Amino acid sequence: MPDGTTVTVDDLVAWVHRFSEVIDEHADELTQLDSAIGDADHGTNMRRGCRAAVDALAAAEPADVTGFGRAIAMKVISTVGGASGPLYGSFFLALGTTGGSAPSMDATETVAALKAGVAAIRSRGKAEPGDKTMLDALLPAIAAMEGSLEDGGSLADALQAGTDAAEEGMRATIPMLARKGRASYLGERSIGHQDPGATSSWLLLRSASETLAA
Repeated sequence: MPDGTTVTVDDLVAWVHRFSEVIDEHADELTQLDSAIGDADHGTNMRRGCRAAVDALAAAEPADVTGFGRAIAMKVISTVGGASGPLYGSFFLALGTTGGSAPSMDATETVAALKAGVAAIRSRGKAEPGDKTMLDALLPAIAAMEGSLEDGGSLADALQAGTDAAEEGMRATIPMLARKGRASYLGERSIGHQDPGATSSWLLLRSASETLAA
């Protein structure tokens, strides 16, 4: 169980297990969102990728944060279809690289690793805030987490602040005009729909809040 101050590799594995469960619960919703502005496969792809990530972690039994990130990244990139695979794969690879060879991370290190993961998504996807992508949930979340720690908050406080900010950012994608990905092809018709990538990103952080500092 998490001790509330550090995040171990076992905690990270539990996070991915929880994320897989949550994606299972929301797969139909994610696909419905994607059917409005995408290929109608985000829920299916994410479910398949999360299950593969769980299997990869069981096979790899990582001993450090880098091993955790690498085990997931390669499997997600090869398993999840569309743009989500490379983006989520880049996230976990950068998170693991930043976490390094240590078996655990403190609150500051955990947020730094999450921030590196989001930066990798931004670099890989070439998106910016307001483009109606997963970054519209993730970037405010990182800012909220850093702000919480700077104000003396605990890891649990930071993760909850990040989750709340991600949810707000996710809902803020509804009135946006899509400027990246398949949704951008729709032009004005993309307005009025919540971005599915931002939604799965919120679920990722919600799962982290539920497992990493519970």
